[in-house]
Amino acid sequence: MPATAPNIENRTCGTCTLCCRLPDIDHFDKPANALCSHCIEGQGCSIYANRPSLCRDFLCLWRTDDSLPPEWDPTISKMMIYEQGPQITVLADPDHPEIWRSEPYRSQLESWAAKAEPSGGYVIVFCGEEVFKI
Repeated sequence: MPATAPNIENRTCGTCTLCCRLPDIDHFDKPANALCSHCIEGQGCSIYANRPSLCRDFLCLWRTDDSLPPEWDPTISKMMIYEQGPQITVLADPDHPEIWRSEPYRSQLESWAAKAEPSGGYVIVFCGEEVFKI
């Protein structure tokens, strides 16, 4: 399982807004797979400087794990990934529902799941209304 670290300097959000669209965010009454009212698609958060701590504290695995190769950039992989204790959570863009099943993603997700299993961890993938445990 990847280690969580501070954000990597050369990895920025860029034009990615998956964390503003894919998860449900109770603080904003935002359902999953709907763009946050504070997000400008392709640009980012319009309240970035004053965003709430739940947004400020979010650690995208792409931004914190420098072992992930370029194809894991969320703008390429169409997935946002983060750790929750022993669990790795994957939110796959429902506009690209099969991408997490393709290579190189599937084998990496299976590898993370195998490493996490002895300690009770796993990988869980959410894609639209579907949930898959690896």
